Amino acid sequence: MTLQDAPHPIALKPSLRTRIAQSLSDPLLRALVASTAVSRIGRGVFLSVTVLYFTLIIGLSAGEAAVVLAVSSAFGVLASFLGGWLADRWSARRMTFVFEAVGAVLLATYAFANTFVAALVIATLAGFFDTIAHSSRSAIIARGFAPDKRVHARAVLRTVTNLSIAIGSGIAAIALALGTPEAYRAVIVGAGVIGILGTLPLLRLPESVDAPTRSVEPVRTETGSIDTLTTADAVRAARADWRRRSPWRDRRYLLLTLLSAVFGMQFGVAELGVPLWITTRTTAPEVVVAVILILNTALVVLFQVRASRGTHDVRTAGRVTLIAGWLMAAACIVYALAAGLPTWVAIAVLLSAAVLHTFAEILSQAGAWGLSFELADSVRAGAYQGVFGMGFSVGALAAPILVNATAITYGLVGWVVLAALFLASAAGIWLIARRAAEQPVLRASDAAEAADAS
Repeated sequence: MTLQDAPHPIALKPSLRTRIAQSLSDPLLRALVASTAVSRIGRGVFLSVTVLYFTLIIGLSAGEAAVVLAVSSAFGVLASFLGGWLADRWSARRMTFVFEAVGAVLLATYAFANTFVAALVIATLAGFFDTIAHSSRSAIIARGFAPDKRVHARAVLRTVTNLSIAIGSGIAAIALALGTPEAYRAVIVGAGVIGILGTLPLLRLPESVDAPTRSVEPVRTETGSIDTLTTADAVRAARADWRRRSPWRDRRYLLLTLLSAVFGMQFGVAELGVPLWITTRTTAPEVVVAVILILNTALVVLFQVRASRGTHDVRTAGRVTLIAGWLMAAACIVYALAAGLPTWVAIAVLLSAAVLHTFAEILSQAGAWGLSFELADSVRAGAYQGVFGMGFSVGALAAPILVNATAITYGLVGWVVLAALFLASAAGIWLIARRAAEQPVLRASDAAEAADAS
């Protein structure tokens, strides 16, 4: 047998441990993963006990608790853009460390709140600083990773986030089981301490994740002295270029942000619509809500990284978003069909809808990450990510109102409206991506440069 006739070795697929090790070989991703893994455990503890702590321990009414959460979310809208804006001017790594640490300290102070006003102030400040830090993290990812690695990094971090929140929810179950004020306050303080510990790995982030220094070299004459007038003109030109690169001048990116915010309201369907639908319109037991949450977490952990491969390509990102739109539309219809069915049939239908919904979530997130990075101006990465995050915050704020006004109020007809809305927004994103891939649209800054050159 000749060498040419010898059988070729079979390429073996790397094991899960090997793939994880390869992902964490990057020191930047390793630091972000370590920080996320620890800090999100604390966030998982807090999310699991928040509403019950407000109502059972502090004694707030359901309406007062809703006001606290709504006001906190409203301030998060402003914080999303502010965090990205600041990350283009200050050190993003120092900002993220400081604001996440402050947010964790404020989270711990919930244990000492005993009035509506105290809860409102703490919730507003904690949410504000945490959201600023989140936007700053997005700027770090945009600058710190190569274009084909950014979405992978986001997918890995989202997977870690889901695992950590699940662990945090398990810790919170201790307080829920004991039901005493002391138990609630102990786990809340513990969540804050865990959050502070989660900021320590951020100290290892490299300086490369910070925005480039904005400076203009002084223009000198032939004799070596500084030409004041020419230097002043250069400074004004640099400032004008900076303003031209604002995301608020980029109509394509603003439309992408709007449509992504609309599709992002699918999280409101999961958090509010599905629990209310199960408990008010179906014969399924309430425990199905928890089962769906566990199913969602497991599928995200298993498939988010895999589904995100290749979505740094604009065309691919648009295509997976359109698939997500069809899946989400189908999920809405299947959720609606669970009403009035026998218990076990309703459970099976609801779980089927939850699977469709989760894969729509996974694919839509992968597409959104890819497009939000690739269609942004790299010079103003922080501001662009801040605007995109602000869109999601607005969507999260509007989602409860929309879901209640459609699916919960009108049943099947309302679910059909939601299905059409999600499919239309996904189709719009797909069109933006397709046109960007075929004929990129000049941003305001690029158009100005082209005009100056001509």
